[in-house]
Amino acid sequence: MTVGRSRTLFPAKTFFASMLAVAFAASLEASFADEWHTTSSLISPSKYGENFQRYDYVNPDAPKGGTYNSVVTGTFDSFNPYIVQGSPAAGFAQFGGGLLYDTLMDQATDEGSVSHPLIAEAYKYPPDYSSATYRLNPQAKWHDGQPITVDDVVWSFQVLKANSPMYNRYFENVTEAVAISNREVEFHFDQKGNRELPKILGDLVVLPKHWWEGTDASGKKRDITRPTLEPPLGSAAYKIASFKPGSEIVWQRVPDYWGAKLPVKIGRENFDTQRFTYILDDNAAWQAFTKGGLQDIKPENSSRRWATFYNFPAIKAGDVIKKEFKTTSPEPMQAFALNQRRPLFQDRLVRAALTYPFDFETMNRTLFYNSNTRTHSFFEGTELASSGLPQGKELEILEKYSDKLPPELFTQEFKLPVYDSPQAERKNLKTAVDLFAKAGWVIKGGKMVNAKTGAPFKFEVLGSNDTDQVIASPWIANLRKIGVDATLRIIDQTQYINRVNNFDYDVITSILGQSESPGNEQRDFWSSKAADSPGSRNYSGIKNPVVDALVDRIIFAADRDDLVAATHALDRVLLWNYYVVPQYYRAVVWLAYWSKFGIPEKQPSYRGADIDSWWIDTEKEKALAAKYRGN
Repeated sequence: MTVGRSRTLFPAKTFFASMLAVAFAASLEASFADEWHTTSSLISPSKYGENFQRYDYVNPDAPKGGTYNSVVTGTFDSFNPYIVQGSPAAGFAQFGGGLLYDTLMDQATDEGSVSHPLIAEAYKYPPDYSSATYRLNPQAKWHDGQPITVDDVVWSFQVLKANSPMYNRYFENVTEAVAISNREVEFHFDQKGNRELPKILGDLVVLPKHWWEGTDASGKKRDITRPTLEPPLGSAAYKIASFKPGSEIVWQRVPDYWGAKLPVKIGRENFDTQRFTYILDDNAAWQAFTKGGLQDIKPENSSRRWATFYNFPAIKAGDVIKKEFKTTSPEPMQAFALNQRRPLFQDRLVRAALTYPFDFETMNRTLFYNSNTRTHSFFEGTELASSGLPQGKELEILEKYSDKLPPELFTQEFKLPVYDSPQAERKNLKTAVDLFAKAGWVIKGGKMVNAKTGAPFKFEVLGSNDTDQVIASPWIANLRKIGVDATLRIIDQTQYINRVNNFDYDVITSILGQSESPGNEQRDFWSSKAADSPGSRNYSGIKNPVVDALVDRIIFAADRDDLVAATHALDRVLLWNYYVVPQYYRAVVWLAYWSKFGIPEKQPSYRGADIDSWWIDTEKEKALAAKYRGN
């Protein structure tokens, strides 16, 4: 189960610790079967046990109030994030409920693969994992006061599976949702043994059936399959207070929010107002942050900016604070995704050749202030990352497909090119040229061309901001040294999202986050079916029967040991097929923020920082406004 985008490091477990985790998971699953439980976990029992009262890092007495300001680049044209069409406004989420909707359960902020009650107060499943039953909290209600019902849950499951590519693949093995009482809904599966599925059904966002099937102010029937700018009815801690189409959306905390005293909410969601202002580009957003008023917290991804730009007056006065938050969650695979829907990238040798001109070491030294680390695995920072040569159960799994895999997968350790000496560039570029030659491409007149047709090797890297230019330009420069006609095109965020959703690109930088317990979401990343589904995250267009089989092996793993072995195998197959050109990660979270916040002394190490646990000191807020904006 993925928990979304992450840039953090999770130390590999020792063999002994791994065996303990397997034993814990096995005993946990045995005890869970056919019994009602609140907290759910896929690896080992939650540190809070079944008696979860609140997160141990929050301030339970955190004051409510104030306004949290943020900026977003681009624009928006929809309040319906669960379809491919349209650009959803800030505060909505394609997966999960965002600020408006609650889910059945809430993923923990301080533990991996753990969830706590939200709309559902408990869940259970049979020993063979053939179904799961969720029992709703009788207090759960919509913002109009109507109760959240099992009919809402059943309807939400049906429409999300029908219209959201992400939910469709996540819940592929869920055949139906059935109301079995006025508080219980049972989900049926088409296969047994999917250990993750009962738990991740807690990620289901619940939508208001009566609202979506009703009519708007003009009497027109609403349509969940289409974009809309009518503020929807919600159930979570915030609702839309106002908006200016494409340029601003303001969220207001719901004063009588039904779930305010739930353990996952105590000490959190403290801002009265959240305002998102849309700005055209990253440079304008940066200027807005330095002046104050439009952006209160800036997550920083630019090493250059972090090292050299934070010297403006508010920093010197101590009114803006720079802080690094260490994390323990897995790292994402950030990489150039090579779109195999384009014939140019369908040859594995060509994809391997494109890997060698990427000079991470020089980029890290000259552009990133040595703050980044090269990514070597799709499951970086976890015990799930492959290493060395395949052995044990992983080898047994891979040997079944030996005739369909690159032979070197079994005999060589996968290694990315290293630029660690003046001679390294010549060596790596020569390797690239040799690989191109094996694939039928040669250099003529300084251009890489097809040996038979004379057609040039030409492609475009598509991006949407200055960071894309920083990352792509050195790679493009090295590619041109061997005659590859690579170019970069930067477009606005809305166009970029639409083109990515429809796979209309040659190469993009993709970021795929993982968790410590991968499962059903892997279909959305790698499966053949996802390759043909607009809006999926199979950015490289992978259609590989071995990959499909390994994804299913992960989803239906018998235990933790089997899951780890299967994930090692998948990781290795993905790497040796060179579907992406891996880039880098940073094992910390960088935040800069105006000093208007109260922050718990402790933050969750798994996530690094939980901004929902912060609160606004209204006196500091007023003082900063008077000092920098004269009001």
